[in-house]
Amino acid sequence: MKKSIKIVLIISLFTMMIIPFKAEATTLKEYEDQVTKYTKELEEKQSKLAKNESEVKEIKQNIAALEKQIQQAEQDIIRLEEEIEQSNEEIKQKSAESESLIEYYQLAEGENAYLEYAFGAETITDMIYRASIVEQLTEYNDQIMKELEELIKVNEEKQDQLAIKKEELAKLIEEQESEQERIEYESDQLREAMPTIQQQIDTYKQQVEYWKNKGCKSNDVLGVTCAVPPKVSDDVDVSNIMGANGFRLPMNKGYLTQDYKGLRHLGVDFGSTNKSEPIYPVASGQVIYVGQDSAGANMVKIVHNVNGKLIFSTYGHMRAVYFRKGQIVSTDDMLGLMGSTGNSTGPHLHLEMTTCDWTYNCTYKVYKNSTISPWTYLPKVTRW
Repeated sequence: MKKSIKIVLIISLFTMMIIPFKAEATTLKEYEDQVTKYTKELEEKQSKLAKNESEVKEIKQNIAALEKQIQQAEQDIIRLEEEIEQSNEEIKQKSAESESLIEYYQLAEGENAYLEYAFGAETITDMIYRASIVEQLTEYNDQIMKELEELIKVNEEKQDQLAIKKEELAKLIEEQESEQERIEYESDQLREAMPTIQQQIDTYKQQVEYWKNKGCKSNDVLGVTCAVPPKVSDDVDVSNIMGANGFRLPMNKGYLTQDYKGLRHLGVDFGSTNKSEPIYPVASGQVIYVGQDSAGANMVKIVHNVNGKLIFSTYGHMRAVYFRKGQIVSTDDMLGLMGSTGNSTGPHLHLEMTTCDWTYNCTYKVYKNSTISPWTYLPKVTRW
């Protein structure tokens, strides 16, 4: 009776610090449904990723084809430039020939010189022949010059068209590369999310297996219609606490994020790649408290009997808790899931170990000074 009064008084002193933890009944089917939900989500992302990879492959092929067209356009531009240069040379040569012809026949001096040449013939036939030759040469020269100038004009137009086509092709490549970048970014986001989804699947599968091994069926309410713990009194009887058969790390997989520093940091922090990593008792014992701190962090407290000496362990920031005060737990029992409840910057487990507890047999001030390094009992590792 005195012990019960003492516990009530201690809890009353901390009513401003602790908010009662409310647990909701959960069926095994809810966990099975979560496995189905996350499996479907993972499959959808895998399907979308495969589609993205196919689209990126097609885009790369399009870009390669466009680049080939640009190379062809560049070659055509070079060829046209050479043809224009060649035509310019021909115009120069024809112009020189024309000037030489005119100078030779003295046509540049006017009609009298032309007549002198024409009437210098000894016969009428020769005169007609000379006049015809001069006219034909002049017309031929004019025609060649006109054709060459027209060819240059056409080639220059083709050159302009090829330059425009090259710019359009370059713009298409830029658009294709932009679309490729968008799809690849989306794929990166999908890949980044997939491990987390797989972790959720693994977590819920682990819980399904855990409760099935306890004999639970799909429609059973966990801890109520199946895996029902033995009835216990609210008053903890130390004599009934199971002895600790060795200590273990509180998670199957994890790593140290912050070490024990006495009053500066009362416990140790553990993280995990699985943001909902299952949490286990560090040793066999009895649950003496399930609740929340003033910041809303879910926590569980367990008392262990180590060769007649009481050691207490506290588990903070949990996302879910599966046990209630008074229940006996072993190192194989899943206390709940790692979380980020309360004053937390991300999912992790805060573990404290003490020689007394403010919810059981000492004040909070004494509790803080009774903390011990968890490495006193736990295997000292920083990653496992």
